[in-house]
Amino acid sequence: MSNNILQSRTDPERAPGEEPEYKKGRGAQFNTRNRFEKNESCRDHAEGIDDWAEPDVKTQFIDVFPKSIVNKVDSPDVGMFYSMNPYQGCEHGCIYCFARNSFEYWGYSAGLDFESKILVKKNAAQLLRRFLMSPSWQCVPISLSGNTDCYQPAERRFGVTRSLLEVCREFNQPVGLITKNAGILRDKDILQDMGRLNLASVLLSITTLNEDLRQVMEPRTTTARQRLRVIEELGKAGVQVGVMLGPMIPGLNDHEMPAIIKAASEAGATFSAYTFIRLNGAIKFLFHDWLYRNFPDRADKVWHLIESAHGGKVNDSEWGRRMRGDGTIARLVADQYKTYTRKYGLHDERLGLDCSLFRRPGEQGKLF
Repeated sequence: MSNNILQSRTDPERAPGEEPEYKKGRGAQFNTRNRFEKNESCRDHAEGIDDWAEPDVKTQFIDVFPKSIVNKVDSPDVGMFYSMNPYQGCEHGCIYCFARNSFEYWGYSAGLDFESKILVKKNAAQLLRRFLMSPSWQCVPISLSGNTDCYQPAERRFGVTRSLLEVCREFNQPVGLITKNAGILRDKDILQDMGRLNLASVLLSITTLNEDLRQVMEPRTTTARQRLRVIEELGKAGVQVGVMLGPMIPGLNDHEMPAIIKAASEAGATFSAYTFIRLNGAIKFLFHDWLYRNFPDRADKVWHLIESAHGGKVNDSEWGRRMRGDGTIARLVADQYKTYTRKYGLHDERLGLDCSLFRRPGEQGKLF
């Protein structure tokens, strides 16, 4: 599929031949159509009578009050049983993020909406407390987050993630966290307490050591240097810390895998994981647009390499295969991962978190 054809199919506000100004600090450059919406608005011509100027894309924070916060994870290949997400939408703006598609369930677009309209779950801590107090809860680890980053910039302002950790510490509820933001260090005190009891583990996501690539691929995230500092500081605080290499994108960052593994190991990481790029749903259109804008010299090559790892498509929904890909390129990435995690001591699985210490405050004679 050519760049022009795909581009015209996915940006309804772009008139023929028009190339709008690149929105720096944003991953997506437009809003894709929400597949659940029956109606949509578009601009047929730049000089049409209903033409409008696109406003500045500023971040909005929207309070929401869901009825539950802990979700059972049925996917067998993501390595978690339950997850909780303090925020929906993510200002980090990572162009490849699989969570973009889930934002359509809230009535928004997976594109610019996803990174500029952040839903804040103000009642998250109360919901978690109620969930853990239920006699039916048989303690297993809960992941923070399974969808959007729990330490995105909104956390500094709202502190929802910290409130969830405080509840987990109170109940001795084991929790695994994944983030790419150094803001997690604000909660080092809680994580250190939980780490002593083997109740917390952290995965730091590092996709590239190339700062130029990070700035366009993950525009509102912290630098790789800062993420390595997080690994070092949390490791010294007694928290088990690993590195998530993902997604690996052939022709863009897959060659960095050995260097990332080495740097993470030297910083103190003790385990690791990785994923191979897959472009499901609206992400296919957003990534394609981003790729040809930022890397026109190699866009065709990268796109076809991704296709070669998913049976001629850029997405595969088959359990077990969707996160790793298939074919020559995917196997090369997998072999590289095995070789260098073994070399630098990151091939072991993370230590199991301790579920035996879980307690409800009422069971200890405390007022609830």
